[in-house]
Formats: sequence, C-alpha cells, structure tokens
Amino acid sequence: MSPAVHHRTARIDGLDVFYREAGDPAAPVVVLLHGFPTSSHMFRHLIPALADRYHVIAPDHIGFGQSAMPPMEDFPYTFDALAEVTAGLLQRLGVDRFAMYVQDYGAPIGWRLALQDPDRVTAIITQNGNAYEEGFVRPFWDAAFAYAKNPGPDTEGPMRDALSLEATRWQYVNGVSDPSLISPDNWVHDQALLDRPGNDEIQLKLFRDYPTNVDLYPQVHQYFRDSRVPLLAVWGANDEIFGPEGARAFRQDLPDAEIHLLESGHFALESHLHTIAGHIRDFLGRCPA
Repeated sequence: MSPAVHHRTARIDGLDVFYREAGDPAAPVVVLLHGFPTSSHMFRHLIPALADRYHVIAPDHIGFGQSAMPPMEDFPYTFDALAEVTAGLLQRLGVDRFAMYVQDYGAPIGWRLALQDPDRVTAIITQNGNAYEEGFVRPFWDAAFAYAKNPGPDTEGPMRDALSLEATRWQYVNGVSDPSLISPDNWVHDQALLDRPGNDEIQLKLFRDYPTNVDLYPQVHQYFRDSRVPLLAVWGANDEIFGPEGARAFRQDLPDAEIHLLESGHFALESHLHTIAGHIRDFLGRCPA
C-alpha cells in the first residue's frame, strides 16, 4: 500500500505556499525542489516511492504550480525571494535538518538554503541541477545570458519562445530514447500554468535574475569544500540545458560525489523514476540521518 500524499497550503509572509507532504513526521526529512517550468507535480510519483522511509516535503515556488502568483509589483521574483519563502515554509513546518533533491531552478534555491545554514543540510541529490558553468549547454544559455545582460526587443524573442507549448514539450521529450514513456499530461499541465495572465512577465523576470545564481557559484563551491556534504548526482545525460559536464563538475569540490548519468533528458524522473528512486534510497541509506 502506497503512503498517503497530502496536498496542503501554508501562509508564508502573506502568500499561500502549496506543498505536497507524505511520510512519518518523525522520519528524516527530504525536501524536493522543482525546476522550470513545472511544480511539485514533477515529484508526484517520487514522493510515494520515498515516503515509506522519509518525511517528504515538496513545495511549489511562488509563481508556479498551486502556490500564489502575486503581481510583480507585490513580489520581487528573484531567486533570493523564492529561497526566502521556501526557508519560511520549512521554519513553519519545524524542519531543522533535511536532505534536499534539487532540479533546474530548485538548485539555486537549494544552494541559498544551504549557504544560510550549512549544518541543516544532511545530503544533496541533484538531478540536472547545476552549480558549475561547465554544465551550461549552448545555444540555450547564450540566448538566456544575452537577454539577462541586455533585456529588450532584440534579445527577448528566444526567451518568450522558451515559454511556448513547443518548448515545454521539448524539455520533456528531448534526449529521451523512448518518448512514449513521457505522458503528455506533463506539458499540458505545465503550459496551462505558464499561460496564466501575467505569468510570462514573471518568468522573464526570473530569466533576467538568473545570472545572480552564477555569481553565487564560488560561495557554493566553498560550501562544498568546507562541508563535504554527501552529494548524489542522478543526471539526464542528454539534457541540452544542463549537460553531463554539470554533473561531473561536482567532483571538483566534492571528490566523493556519487554520479550516475542516465540515458534521458531534462526531466529524467519521467523516464527513469525507479532507477532514480533506487539510487536515492541507497544513497540516503548510507548518509547520516
């Protein structure tokens, strides 16, 4: 019998933050931090695969999923702000120590949580969640950084294209050897939320803020060296956003990092759920609680 998954909302700094929760509250905590353009929906199958052993918490970032999407004049839509709300949620839930799974946007949010209080993070699982410039695949990032450096009509087009249904579908099926394994529900669900009035400007604002994550990398690398935090990289090797060099790069600062490259793409959970869950359970089982 699968563990029950609860769908809850907490009020953090005046904002509704939706999160999925499962498992014994007394068990070690695993926090799942989703990427763009999805939500905690990406973890809908992983949560029950871990919750027999762990207390699993998966929030939707502000502006994503079922969490609040305040207008831009009421919320800054920076990665600092998203991390602050996540920290507030964990404080509200009484989470003092946790392992974290980070993917895409979830990575810079997770790195900020770790830098705020390194002793809180017991282990890191990164699935196409970058911390090194080696992982950036061009031309995707050439266009993104050009827009962030000089936002305007000459650079905005490719980033608006990244908000289209075609681009959302591409993120799910690109690099997957058998696309029939990927449910179309994924991109239909994500696109419906992306297409909410005003969300395009929110996503463009986050694109413009992305270089702040790269600026943070030296501090993240120092955190890795100082903490020697256990790290597992389970990586879609065919991802054309965060390539496999991004996974290998963790060994620059964490020589004992455990790295598994999978024949999949950006959202590797959709094609390799059981493989990834198996690696996570084995890895966390060998880490201090």
